[in-house]
Amino acid sequence: MKKRALSIMLSAVMCMSILAGCGGSSTSANMEDEAVAETDSVAETDEGTHIVVDHFGNEVEVPNNIETIVTTSITPMPSVYCMFAGSAERLIGMSPSSKAAAENSLLAQIMPEIKDVPTDFMTGGEVNVEALLAMNPDVVFCNTSKEDEYNQLREAGLTVIGVSTSQWGSDSVETFEGWVTLLGEVFNEEDKAAGIAEYGREVYNMIQERVSAVDESEKPRILFLYNYDDGTIMTSGNNHFGQYWATATGGINVAEDNDARGLEINMEQIYEWDPDMIYITNFVPYLAEDLYNNTAFEGHDWSVVRAVQEGNVYKCPLGVYRWYPPSSDTPLMLLWMAKTNYPDLFADIDMEQEIRDYYKNFYNLELTDEDIVNIFNPTREAAGA
Repeated sequence: MKKRALSIMLSAVMCMSILAGCGGSSTSANMEDEAVAETDSVAETDEGTHIVVDHFGNEVEVPNNIETIVTTSITPMPSVYCMFAGSAERLIGMSPSSKAAAENSLLAQIMPEIKDVPTDFMTGGEVNVEALLAMNPDVVFCNTSKEDEYNQLREAGLTVIGVSTSQWGSDSVETFEGWVTLLGEVFNEEDKAAGIAEYGREVYNMIQERVSAVDESEKPRILFLYNYDDGTIMTSGNNHFGQYWATATGGINVAEDNDARGLEINMEQIYEWDPDMIYITNFVPYLAEDLYNNTAFEGHDWSVVRAVQEGNVYKCPLGVYRWYPPSSDTPLMLLWMAKTNYPDLFADIDMEQEIRDYYKNFYNLELTDEDIVNIFNPTREAAGA
């Protein structure tokens, strides 16, 4: 199962470089002439623009040489972009929610410069258009679910690229690949992170092989606490990522009969569902202990819910980003949740080692024991604004 995609790619590049250096003097001279011509061509190309079709289906003219970008309502995009680009250098603005996740994740360790990216052009999820215009970004990425924001920014003269969280249904692997493909088109670097999506499919297929034999009556019934703020509880209907995580890891989403994405529910509905397991996302400041101690919100009695009584409440991990939405850590979420749902069926999966190997192979990062502990125990502050 261990995949060495990036190591193989890097080795291939090194081999090509070595072979290129083995030619005679005339070959070297020709290569130098070609390099000069190519440099002149690149310089001309960098000064121009090219057309990208965003996830609204709109043609967007973007600079060939993009030096500054801002992300607004598409909160996972800063982490996806940073892993794609290998740097946060060109990122000059992102939402407070994205910033909170970054500051409380390994992304800040890998790329500490992300902690200095401004967020003050957004308040309460809303964009201050004048403040954003003053930042003068080359491109702005926003969520296609925020069509009013998208249109407002375009009318203000900004180069705006719509990024969808629903075009691929709730499939997190396909969604992540769709985002990376779009980034490749915007920055003229197609398929730069294809290895992660490929590995995600391998993990998914392995899980399906194992859980396919589980009888429907034995599958855990799962409730996602997608959002839980000031007494308002939101879960995932069958058009949100909770549906994918549940079905992909051999579980049943208790709200699967509802077509909504984010579905507002009350405690009475939770009592009726009486889920076997509860997963709390990192958009929620509460931890499992808040439900076990019945201290999450006054008037909400979690003590009578089966998952709480049986000790099956879990906080989703946080690596380079929150694991609930699509991210470059999506394959790890699949493994972790499958093993959490079926400890015996996946007893051979050592999650700590899987995470270490994954971060080494894809991010070239050697994790410490403390890093592992932090991934499995994200802070309340990671919920952000």
